[in-house]
Amino acid sequence: MEIIKILGLFIITALAEIIGCYLAYLWLKEDKSAWLLLPATISLVLFAWLLTLHPQAAGRVYAAYGGVYISVALMWLWAVDSIQPTITDWVGVGVCLIGMSIIMFGSRHA
Repeated sequence: MEIIKILGLFIITALAEIIGCYLAYLWLKEDKSAWLLLPATISLVLFAWLLTLHPQAAGRVYAAYGGVYISVALMWLWAVDSIQPTITDWVGVGVCLIGMSIIMFGSRHA
């Protein structure tokens, strides 16, 4: 159950970061309203706060978070940008998630 909780928190954290960055992207690159910066800022502040809720040391969380972020970003590519990931995209995600699992749930003996 702890693994599902941590993974869920990682996914929510990644969505907050991606949404915040995507809204800023829309303003900068797609000439959308500057008002998008308000929810973008809120989303990025939420992202930073969510990172503090993870139970592991900050450096370990940031390293493991990267693997989940890549996975969620690939889903975003598919769902929002309507670009279907390639087989190598999926293999890369698998490698990232294996690495994330090793970092988060591996032995803590030095």
